[in-house]
Amino acid sequence: MGMKRDKFTRKAFSEGYSARSVYKLKAIQKRFEVIKSGDFVLDIGAAPGSWSEYVLELGGEVDSVDVVKLKGFIQVDIMSDDIYDFLKEEYDVVLSDVAPKTIGVRSLDNELSYDLSKRALEIASKVLKRNGKFVCKIFQSEFSDKFVKEVRVVFKGVKVVKPEGSKKRSKEFYVVGLRKK
Repeated sequence: MGMKRDKFTRKAFSEGYSARSVYKLKAIQKRFEVIKSGDFVLDIGAAPGSWSEYVLELGGEVDSVDVVKLKGFIQVDIMSDDIYDFLKEEYDVVLSDVAPKTIGVRSLDNELSYDLSKRALEIASKVLKRNGKFVCKIFQSEFSDKFVKEVRVVFKGVKVVKPEGSKKRSKEFYVVGLRKK
């Protein structure tokens, strides 16, 4: 990797996490306490696994889902309905840090991000317990306001966050759904 690793990447590796993205979830956790010890958590788009690692550290149990084959992961495409064959009936929390394989055409990348986020919300609305919580990444775009409105339909409380740990130039932000209706 010729790239200079930023401080979050260096810190993640020195603390034993598989990726810098753990600090985004840590910041969200600090503000909203989305994960409690004993929670059943579904981590969508989990590779390389830092969010799942953090859930375990908090005392939660986690089902990690990704299209990528990784030890201990459920390998399935979230866009496929087969996903439900692998999931529990009910989770306390659904996390989605899923991102599209960007192609560099902004309008298409934004739409892909929206489609994935919308799918994560759909899965969350099916598998979350009442009052369950949802954390989902989406790119800032012409679709993001629409997505936030869709999350409001499913959750009593909705917060929009750009946590420390998101790269400055990044268009990503997170939508936190609290207390599923």
